[in-house]
Amino acid sequence: MPIDLATDSGYALRLLVGAILGALVGLEREIHDHPAGMRTHLLVSLGSAGFTVLSIAAFPTPGADPARIAAQIVSGIGFLGAGAILKAGVTIRGLTTAASLWTVAAVGMAAGAGAWIVAITITVIAIVSLWPLQLVADRLIGRAPHLVRLRLLVDDPAALARVVISAEEEERQ
Repeated sequence: MPIDLATDSGYALRLLVGAILGALVGLEREIHDHPAGMRTHLLVSLGSAGFTVLSIAAFPTPGADPARIAAQIVSGIGFLGAGAILKAGVTIRGLTTAASLWTVAAVGMAAGAGAWIVAITITVIAIVSLWPLQLVADRLIGRAPHLVRLRLLVDDPAALARVVISAEEEERQ
């Protein structure tokens, strides 16, 4: 696939816009302390943009069905990403890892299709979202431990002791 700087620059702009819009949605979720934050949303949006651009542009052969290829990659990578998500007590870990796995599937598809600028653009945006953007999120939101306030009304003080012991055990897990 020959490099067409004008066309590929247009695709790169589409990827950047997708990443920015995804990050904006994620920032809202991060501010409200939801498990999937700015980086996760950015990566999912970027991956979607990458798959879409590639479905539109990378398979121009008459009679080809590029949507089938993208659909198989997208659904297949979902299983891999799901394996990276772990729930430990009340904490969910691995969402950003799952999103980054999904995004690198778009990078691989772009590279395989010879869409070099698309692949490089997805990679650069993903790396920025995984490291420097984390520093921005830490400065904006902070990473102090989250407080949970619980008010219990009990008739039996021994029952309260059992609740405290149970909560401490859950926290250690």
